[in-house]
Amino acid sequence: MDHPKRILIVEDDLHMADLLKLHLGDEGYEVVHCADGNEGLRRLEEGGWDALILDLMLPGVDGLEICRRARAMTRYTPIIITSARSSELHRILGLELGADDYLAKPFSVLELVARVKALLRRVDAMARNGRIDAGTLESGGLSIDPIAREVTVRGKPLDLTPREFDLLYFFAKHPGKVFSRIDLLNAVWGYQHEGYEHTVNTHINRLRAKIETDPAQPSRILTVWGRGYKFSVEPAAAGGAAS
Repeated sequence: MDHPKRILIVEDDLHMADLLKLHLGDEGYEVVHCADGNEGLRRLEEGGWDALILDLMLPGVDGLEICRRARAMTRYTPIIITSARSSELHRILGLELGADDYLAKPFSVLELVARVKALLRRVDAMARNGRIDAGTLESGGLSIDPIAREVTVRGKPLDLTPREFDLLYFFAKHPGKVFSRIDLLNAVWGYQHEGYEHTVNTHINRLRAKIETDPAQPSRILTVWGRGYKFSVEPAAAGGAAS
């Protein structure tokens, strides 16, 4: 028998937390709530969570630091940030620290539940695909192991964030195909984050800094002007595409 998915909520608004626990519990999830950042971080570090719903403004350790710590852990835990901080800066910062989604308060509890379900479906699908595509991908000195989630370039291991790995693996599975930023948000982040297409640019720039011989003249992840990006099966000659 499958065990219920476990969701950790770190939220100091007790009324909001109770609503989330009620609706997520109705969906069959096991839900644990922490009202401050210190307790939330302690429970997160215990491990075994399938998703984290995280407020930014918390007593004790703040949500961005918890997000940062979560992304330093070995196991990837999907994160949805919920916060009254609705500025674009905080949204982008949360996403670039590794959050999978961001909802500004006030929001619909039913919408958040729908996003949790969609996020968990995507994670399950990626895990299944990883098991199906268990073979290591090799391309021009680049090696990607989807099971161990390890990448090497000419034998040198790379330190990639979980999102950088997912983005690179997606590219490598579709060599030569052009993807717009919206395409990549839908495929890698789970669904479209309207207005946040430039977070794709940021992740691509970080990937290029790690996998390209010359990030200023990329030869693996190429820009296709006016259309998006594509992955080159064999590294193109330096200067073959603009960054």
